[in-house]
Amino acid sequence: MAEFGASGRVWTMRMLFVALSALILFLQLIPLETQPGRWPGPDLLVALVFVWALRRPSYVPFFLVAGVFLLVDLLLQRPPGLWAALVVLAVEWLKGRARQMREVPWTIEWMTAITALVTITVIYRLVLLVLFVPLPSLALTLIQMIFTAASIPVMMLFSRYGLGVHRAALGEVDKLGRRI
Repeated sequence: MAEFGASGRVWTMRMLFVALSALILFLQLIPLETQPGRWPGPDLLVALVFVWALRRPSYVPFFLVAGVFLLVDLLLQRPPGLWAALVVLAVEWLKGRARQMREVPWTIEWMTAITALVTITVIYRLVLLVLFVPLPSLALTLIQMIFTAASIPVMMLFSRYGLGVHRAALGEVDKLGRRI
């Protein structure tokens, strides 16, 4: 019974991640306006997965992130797998830094996520450029990147106070007594 309690929270949060991903994707796909917007919106799914990777890496495992973002690539008609692979690499890099982020101010955590975001955005554009794939304008890409970076603190607040996803304290243990 204790084993289920320890891993039950992790599996619940993983399913919540899938549900939130589906909701964000649904809101991106639903036609709310008949004319295209002037400004691209933030990539809330990237912001969500970056925050969770820094706060609780066990909630966003490799295959779950890869599957969700591959599905997003297919449904948003992006080159299949490229953005998904870059996000997975960034998430794994952020997971490796999660222990170091436990006792730093949230601004350092935010800058770390922005570093990953800028890196994958630049690599994404460079790969598309090398492969002669039509690119959206650089201005639109930069605006979306800035909006996504600005949405990360909002996602931190939502995750912390709305969903209870907080950074593990130094020495914190799960219900089985294992260090987090």
